[in-house]
Amino acid sequence: MIEPFKMAYTAVGGLGVFILGMKYLSDSLQMLSGGLIRKAISSVTTNRFLAVLVGLFVTTFVQSSSITTVMVVGFTNAGLMQLTQAIGVILGANIGTTITGWILAVKVGKYGLLLIALGIFPMLFSKHERFSAGSRVLVALGLIFFGLEIMSGAFKPLRSDEAFMNLMLSLDAQSLLSILGCVAIGCLMTMIIQSSSAMLGITIALATTGAIPLYTAVALVMGENIGTTITAQFAAIGGGTDSRRAAMAHSIFNVLGVVIIISLFSPYVQMVEKFVPGASSFADTTGSFPYIAAHIAMAHTFFNVTATLVMLPFLNHLARLVIRIVPEKQGSGKGSFKYIGAPGTMPVAMGIPLIFEELKRMQKLVHKALRHSGSFMQRDLKGRERFYRKVMTLEDETDVIQHEITTFTVTLMQAGNASNRHSDRAYSFIRAADELESIADYAASLCSYMKRLDKYELDYSEDGWDDLISYHHEILAFFTLVCQSFNNEDASSTKKVYDEASRLNDQADIMRKTHLGRMKEGTCGALPALTFSDMAVAMRRIKNHTVNLHEAIFSDTSLGA
Repeated sequence: MIEPFKMAYTAVGGLGVFILGMKYLSDSLQMLSGGLIRKAISSVTTNRFLAVLVGLFVTTFVQSSSITTVMVVGFTNAGLMQLTQAIGVILGANIGTTITGWILAVKVGKYGLLLIALGIFPMLFSKHERFSAGSRVLVALGLIFFGLEIMSGAFKPLRSDEAFMNLMLSLDAQSLLSILGCVAIGCLMTMIIQSSSAMLGITIALATTGAIPLYTAVALVMGENIGTTITAQFAAIGGGTDSRRAAMAHSIFNVLGVVIIISLFSPYVQMVEKFVPGASSFADTTGSFPYIAAHIAMAHTFFNVTATLVMLPFLNHLARLVIRIVPEKQGSGKGSFKYIGAPGTMPVAMGIPLIFEELKRMQKLVHKALRHSGSFMQRDLKGRERFYRKVMTLEDETDVIQHEITTFTVTLMQAGNASNRHSDRAYSFIRAADELESIADYAASLCSYMKRLDKYELDYSEDGWDDLISYHHEILAFFTLVCQSFNNEDASSTKKVYDEASRLNDQADIMRKTHLGRMKEGTCGALPALTFSDMAVAMRRIKNHTVNLHEAIFSDTSLGA
């Protein structure tokens, strides 16, 4: 006899243990991956096959296609990935997520508690980070298998319940209407749970207890493939056009693939039945169905692999289709810094490269501000006023980016399970953003001091102007040097940076003494002298913040995420 309340809390509790295990597994694999995830993402080129492999690799590590696609939407929105690249990674993510099915198909459910026992104490008490992460993988697998075992136990009474079996008769996936009903249920449940892996676990748990047959399970899995795309759609809300196109491409691809499978549903399931050893309908002495999980995993894998291989030659066509469906909005442009979705949905190992790429973009804006401030200092330059406006606009933009990088990074680190290395790296990026924003502020200050001279029609001697402009050139060259090591991730330039900073200090001292000499000679008035001093101090502080920027980025010797 079924006790609904007991069955409900047991199934939900088992699902909770299962989801916790999936999260632990994802976090641990990211930690163990070192800089591989960052390198994989940065290696994505216009090569569609490489993009697919990257999507497969990353999803295998994060154990969630939803997380990967949310990341892809974020990278696309930030302009770090083209649409065709994004679609390729999404196709690879669809293949990568099938690994979960094979993990669940491994018949070691009864060893779940053993795996937890083997891993829990090293995980809690080991001081070695990677050893602790490896132990966490054991605990995660134990939780996954134990959670699946709990769900299977909770669902066992359903196979003898007349009302449930009558419902399953109407959802046996033998007719088109029944198939569509199963697909709709799988899609809806995945949208609610927000995890295709969790829904796949429920499907396998139901199937292994005999509550649902293979046909129904495969139809549910097809629905789960559609339901998992809703996460990316939610992530794209409020994002740029490219991010919405990437999310739309994911939905179109999965829906189109499911429609094709539905049209060939019976032959498809029969092919899976013949391809996988052991009959899916075979029941052992305990009443369990030991082979059906492998059949479900194969149906899931074959669907995604085949659909990806078929779609690859038509990637550009799919891109053109989503461009038509999601046209560019009039007046829309790229924002300052747009990350997609809550950072809690994003793996730390994937969020950190996004921050670093955004920092590099911020650095380019600051470099422009410095160059334009130098142009504004050229008093005989025609149309020089436009450089003032450009510097002020860039300064405002860097303020916004600095705020959003800080907010994003803090939220990411609080929500995620970051290693010490990831934490150090992320917070060094916050410092780097502060330094860049300060440099932009002083570039704007230089322009303000120049406006003061213009307002009161003040001037310097030719030697005074030569000193200021020459020092600005030196400061700009110094910032460029640091930016080169920044972009090339080259920590070996540290000595050269310090030597150049020391030389610039000496040059500033010489400029100050020369300026004092002009004041004593009476060739420079009080207000121009004060403004000269302000400008010299501003440039010296730009130099100081540039040194700080280098130290922030290379506070340790590794940029690996």
